[in-house]
Amino acid sequence: MCDGSGEREGTTLFGDHPETTHLSDVGDVQFLDTTLRDGEQAPGVSLTPDEKARIARALDRANVGFIEAGSACTGPGERETISRVAELDLSATVTSFCRGIQRDIDLALECGVDGINLVVPASDRHVTDKVGTTREQNVRDTVELVEYAKDHDLWVEVIGEDGSRADLDYLEELLGASLEAGADRICWADTVGHATPDGALEAVSRLSELGPVSAHTHDDLGLAVMNALTSVAAGADVVHGTINGIGERAGNVAIEEVAIALSHGYGVETLELTEVYDLAELVANATGIPLPPNKAVVGQNTFTHESGIHTDGTLKDDAMYEPYPPEKVGRERRLALGKHAGRAGVKAALDEKDFEVTDEELSAIVARVKEIGDRGKRVTDADLLTIAEDVTDSEHERRVEITELTTVAGGNTPTATVTLVVDGEERTEAEIGSGPVDAAINAVQSALGHSFDTHLESYHVDAITGGTDAIVTVEVEMSRGDDFVTVTASDSDITRASVEAMVDAIDRLVATSDDRVIADD
Repeated sequence: MCDGSGEREGTTLFGDHPETTHLSDVGDVQFLDTTLRDGEQAPGVSLTPDEKARIARALDRANVGFIEAGSACTGPGERETISRVAELDLSATVTSFCRGIQRDIDLALECGVDGINLVVPASDRHVTDKVGTTREQNVRDTVELVEYAKDHDLWVEVIGEDGSRADLDYLEELLGASLEAGADRICWADTVGHATPDGALEAVSRLSELGPVSAHTHDDLGLAVMNALTSVAAGADVVHGTINGIGERAGNVAIEEVAIALSHGYGVETLELTEVYDLAELVANATGIPLPPNKAVVGQNTFTHESGIHTDGTLKDDAMYEPYPPEKVGRERRLALGKHAGRAGVKAALDEKDFEVTDEELSAIVARVKEIGDRGKRVTDADLLTIAEDVTDSEHERRVEITELTTVAGGNTPTATVTLVVDGEERTEAEIGSGPVDAAINAVQSALGHSFDTHLESYHVDAITGGTDAIVTVEVEMSRGDDFVTVTASDSDITRASVEAMVDAIDRLVATSDDRVIADD
């Protein structure tokens, strides 16, 4: 056990076994990020060169030591993208994934990468059935490829594909020969997420006797983090993974989860943890794979409290119901309102919006909030303020309001024209988009001007009635700096509901600001 500061208490899983080191004593641990390669192999994911470059820069800011930029053998477009990342002058070592073919190494060299991740078959299933060679020839071929890559001044990591199902004696022979040929490190790969912690311990502890070893784990059994930590305790000093755990099938190990486990549990610092949330959102937006609300470290619910008991305790002591402060990973604590909300949570939420109420008014607001929650509805920030205004018989002065919306969806270019009243000034803008909703939102942003810097954080649509005249409810979350607001709007027209929700959110964000909403010239 560990008290959270790296101090040992009693017996431990990581350290008591004769073939492991206590995790607080492991020293330097780095990450090899394969979001741009293995992560992109998740179904439906395709990253543009610009997106890969942005992600690579963010990984570098987070202190990731190695960035696998892609597979040069994929095609000209992929090579252009890898070259783009290689030219960014990052502190990280930029690599290309290569099969056991000299041509792949030549293509990686054309991209200007620092090194390669050379994957060669390790299990008999791959050596004989997939590649159609022998164990002996596979070793000879691997040695030749390592020597060729090192002759061309590349950093080389040799990955034994399907290593968790390989004969361990042969895996040692294959990867040991790779090190003798000049490889910089070897990698134990749980390619299909087959391994248990016992298997990881046995394999990595034996391989770490040969030289520097990495661990590449997948989450098919839900053991990716456990196997990564076991590998580190067994001697691995580099962990392969992806941001948000994206990847093939059940995904790779989530780098941010391993990093927080090492930091919080054992005092081992790896990443610049304050960067991980922005990085997680960047990857989620680029890949189209949203963050699950209950995702460790970066999920929306991780630092969100609704229960009255939990909210009251958290307000009294930040650490009451949180293992580590949200600021540690670039997050902020949020109070959600619903059927479990209590007086302390509602009062704190109103205080955040600078809305003062009496004790009697607070009781009435809490009752209304619970009533909405009991109907299975989420109480948004705008809902709370609307309730508070009704209870206190007050009304905020709108600064942004929509007066007219026209959309044209026919033809090849959807267009929208929006008229807003902003601080008493009427503004009309027309924009195009990928669809009528996108065009309308673009028109709203043009009418507001770029000086008013708001961001659409999330957008969700629910049909709440059936039939051809279905009413839809659109929920948006928008931010301006550190301020967030959620708003819902319902209409039979999804475009109008979307625009009304967005405009209401913007109005709430600007309500407490003295800044003028200046139109673009």
